[in-house]
Amino acid sequence: MAAAPQQSPRPITPRLPAGPTFDQELCGLVLDTAPRLFAVVQVSGEGLPDVDGWVVAWGVADHSGLAHVIGIDGQARMTLTSPDRALRHFAGRSGITARLVWLAQSSAAAVDRAEAA
Repeated sequence: MAAAPQQSPRPITPRLPAGPTFDQELCGLVLDTAPRLFAVVQVSGEGLPDVDGWVVAWGVADHSGLAHVIGIDGQARMTLTSPDRALRHFAGRSGITARLVWLAQSSAAAVDRAEAA
C-alpha cells in the first residue's frame, strides 16, 4: 500500500509581481508617446442655416510638432511643420473653409487587439 502524500503545514501562496507587469508598462509607454489624431474638415456655408461639413483628410501630430496628413482618397500625402499648415491645402475655394477637429486623447491601451476593440 502506498503512503499518503504528506500535507504541507503551511499553505503556499504564489508571489505576485511587486510592480506593474511588462504588458502594463508597454501600454503606459504607448499612452505616453502616442501621437495626436485629427481630422481636416471642409465647411461650406459657414454661418448660414444650411451649413455643411465633411472630412477630407486625417492626420497625426507627433511630439516634435510635425504633422503627417493623408487625404481620405489616398491621393494627398504630406508632412508639414504643424497641423495648422494642413488648413491652407484644403481651404481656398470660394465659400469653403477648413478646420481641424482633434480626437480626444486615449486613456487606455491594450496589447491584445480584441481588448482594444
